[in-house]
Amino acid sequence: MATALLAASPAPEVHAIAQAVDERYNHLRSLQAEFTEIYRGAGMERTESGTLWLKKPGKMRWEYRSPREKLFLSDGRDAWFYVPGERQVRRTAVKKLDDLRSPLAFLLGKTRLDKELQGLSLAPDVTPLASGDVVLRGIPKSLADRVSQVLLEITPEHWISRIVIEEVDGSVTEYRFNGQRENAPVSDQRFHFVVPGGVEVIEGELGP
Repeated sequence: MATALLAASPAPEVHAIAQAVDERYNHLRSLQAEFTEIYRGAGMERTESGTLWLKKPGKMRWEYRSPREKLFLSDGRDAWFYVPGERQVRRTAVKKLDDLRSPLAFLLGKTRLDKELQGLSLAPDVTPLASGDVVLRGIPKSLADRVSQVLLEITPEHWISRIVIEEVDGSVTEYRFNGQRENAPVSDQRFHFVVPGGVEVIEGELGP
């Protein structure tokens, strides 16, 4: 019984790290970072990069630049996916959004890490990208039917520098963040999507 209780509760070190990460992000009003997104699955690998802006409450803008421009944007109510030059833009309500990028809104303190991720623990078997970082693992409650585990690489300053999302189908999506700027000034207009002339709005699931 005692063993089961120990296994069910995170180790003090894990709790302390998670709490420090929460405190790092909870006080932020906005965050800007450069990101690299790496997808591996179905016999293919895709690497993309760009700039991410987050702003309370629930606003996100993923501006992809390489290898092609595309935009994933959420104003907290609706999410949009658009590839410049295409004749259609996709829109879905945030509450219906089943997208791996959507849980990243927790970076601005919507929830606590040890509540958001079930079974939060250290991952000593995973080598961090940078020496001095630690890696945590857990299962996101909001995507438990789709995601088998999430790895978070935490810097000594308690920034999240990498998120690895492993899905139950074996595919892996990895986000690497650098140049994180806390409380960078960003207008609400940056999270407002203006439908270009001649572009049709399609309701439904968003693209990759």
